[in-house]
Amino acid sequence: MNHLRFVKIRQIFPRPVVPDIRVRVLEEMDRINFREMVRPGQRVAITAGSRGIKNITTILSALVEVVRAAKAEPFVVGAMGSHGGGTAQGQKQVLASLGITGETLGCPVLTAAEVVEIGETPRGIKAFCDVNAWGADGIIVCNRIKPHTTFHGPVESGLMKMMAVGLGKVKGASFIHRVRPEEIASTLIDIGQVFIRSGKVWAGVGIVENSYDDTAIIQAAAPGELLEMEQRLLTEAYRLMPRLPVDRLDFLIVREMGKNISGTGMDTNVIGRTRMIGVPEPHSPFIARIVVLDLTAASHGNATGIGLADITTRRLVEKMDRKTTYLNCITSGNVQRAMLPIVMPDDRSAIEAALASLTAGEAVDHLQGALIKNTLELEYLWVTESLAGELSQRTDIEVVGPPAPLVFREGNLVLEDDH
Repeated sequence: MNHLRFVKIRQIFPRPVVPDIRVRVLEEMDRINFREMVRPGQRVAITAGSRGIKNITTILSALVEVVRAAKAEPFVVGAMGSHGGGTAQGQKQVLASLGITGETLGCPVLTAAEVVEIGETPRGIKAFCDVNAWGADGIIVCNRIKPHTTFHGPVESGLMKMMAVGLGKVKGASFIHRVRPEEIASTLIDIGQVFIRSGKVWAGVGIVENSYDDTAIIQAAAPGELLEMEQRLLTEAYRLMPRLPVDRLDFLIVREMGKNISGTGMDTNVIGRTRMIGVPEPHSPFIARIVVLDLTAASHGNATGIGLADITTRRLVEKMDRKTTYLNCITSGNVQRAMLPIVMPDDRSAIEAALASLTAGEAVDHLQGALIKNTLELEYLWVTESLAGELSQRTDIEVVGPPAPLVFREGNLVLEDDH
């Protein structure tokens, strides 16, 4: 360990940004003539999920404003599948942790575990909707659009998934996750069409974030244009998603994982692992060893994705709520992602174990590795000295620190950002 030195670098990504979130939401809802869809006194449900979406309270507040301007009654509804333990109270707690409350939004925030069966797809997959949302006159589906961590297709994580899984709660999530991975995208589209044909969905609002976790795009669509908009924004989301600077590493140290970072704790598109039986692993990126050190407080103990790592710490495992984690993974059908890797007493021993498994006790200074905060924040990271020499020649990489060994205090990693 003492012979391995790390260099802090900065990646330079494209950075489009929405300058005024509230104004953009109002403009987009005006563009699709939303007010013409609403009559005074009608109740309109606005979806809110469990992901850590930047500026989500501003976006939801603007949608509340739009509905009120149409003299209708808005409320926000929890739409997060089996998250929050699949209970109404658990969902309310997750939303509150994201700042989504009646006080912050100025309208009721309703959560429920109960669903209504609203139809089925041509292939016989049942569609379910949260009882509160279905009881409204209309629904505004609002969600971030991004690459999914389990499957790929014309739609991934976005508005179709928000309807099929988010509003479908535990039942909807269970039905979707029993579908073969190569059929999930088409099934989400089919269920989304059940919602749209019902007439309950009045608008969709898609959000895309850039690699810096800023709001890059906000667009609204009328029901008939919703699918086309999502497909178009997914292409933009792929273009803007953060990535590691290389496609092959001997090891990756992840300081924290969590549900607020990715549905799988660590974004599988970043680490190049899916750990799904019967599904081939991606060819790129390839990382020989992954060490994850901690779990975010915003995960509320949900350590889904811990099975993607090779080595972890006792600290992380002690924060794990097994009931919540197991429910999430059983519901999704991806039980491998709840399996514990090698557990070491602290950060230092976890990292040393990874290095020892790669070198059998020989020299480590030739290894190419990286240290990141999490798989969402990839602007700044630390790379081994040998790798930094290669990256310093690139125009999209800036070296911002000299080579130095890792520092530990009582076995736990300490970086300059901690001071």
